[in-house]
Amino acid sequence: MIPRRTLLSLLVGAIGAAGFGPTSAQEVSFDLGPEQPGRIRAEKDVAAVARIPKGYAFAEPGAFTVGISPGGPPLGTYATDAKTIIGADPDLALLIADSLGLKLNIVPVAWADWPLGLSSGKYDAVISNVGVTEQRKEKFDFSTYRQGLHGFFVKADSKIAGIKEPKDAAGLTIAVGGGTNQERILVEWSKQNVAAGLKPIELQLFDDEAARLVSLRSGRSDVIVQPHAQLVFIAARDKDIKRIGTLSAGWPLKSDVAIATRKGSGLVDALTLAVNDLITNGKYRQALARWGLEEEALPRSETNPPGLPRY
Repeated sequence: MIPRRTLLSLLVGAIGAAGFGPTSAQEVSFDLGPEQPGRIRAEKDVAAVARIPKGYAFAEPGAFTVGISPGGPPLGTYATDAKTIIGADPDLALLIADSLGLKLNIVPVAWADWPLGLSSGKYDAVISNVGVTEQRKEKFDFSTYRQGLHGFFVKADSKIAGIKEPKDAAGLTIAVGGGTNQERILVEWSKQNVAAGLKPIELQLFDDEAARLVSLRSGRSDVIVQPHAQLVFIAARDKDIKRIGTLSAGWPLKSDVAIATRKGSGLVDALTLAVNDLITNGKYRQALARWGLEEEALPRSETNPPGLPRY
């Protein structure tokens, strides 16, 4: 039995009001304890193992070492013991490790540092809500595993009605993570607004979610933009912010979230095959469902698909 203190219970009605997930009166519980007894496990995938290049040297022998930025639930966060990293991305990492017949070794990493750590061989892959971009594809290979969806959220009493396109954000101050796809898209939106004679968007760049939320709640920012799932979780928990729009990660192009590996390492083919087999056997969707992310599921994984273009 899961101890009551390790459960964060949220009413699905509150989640539905935020525009995400089911709208019935059922109660959904997010287990934030370190034990994670409900994690989905997979059998060894012989076909995926066979695709690992001969001679590939894993960062730690016998282990699949993955860099994950614990930016916040439900994607990746520290458990109640303040040291175990849990969430949807760690759950996928575990499924991949199982599929490859390896133990899982998670390395916590700051978002801004993942490219250097991956390039240097500190870990075999990064599974941390990394969106595919053409610029990133120059240095890394990608196996897609989830749709990228970003959310526009404001304070619950905000008068901002909605944001669907660039002109809706003209003149607003928006808190966003530096170096993210959200920042790149909003920079392009601001350029479009200026070209159309509208006010630019003022971007406030923060490395962590806590700083972005403080900026929003204090009134220094009008809007916060970051991965949709994280903000829905916060809105349902705290009930002081609300959703006013969503944004495709590659607006208006496709840019899915993917496992990143070193360019040319050869590991990408094994990972793409492993994800597709997990999709086929249902383990993939079960893992997403644990964190309320079913609507962001992909029908199949792709290797190095077209990504967000260089601006």
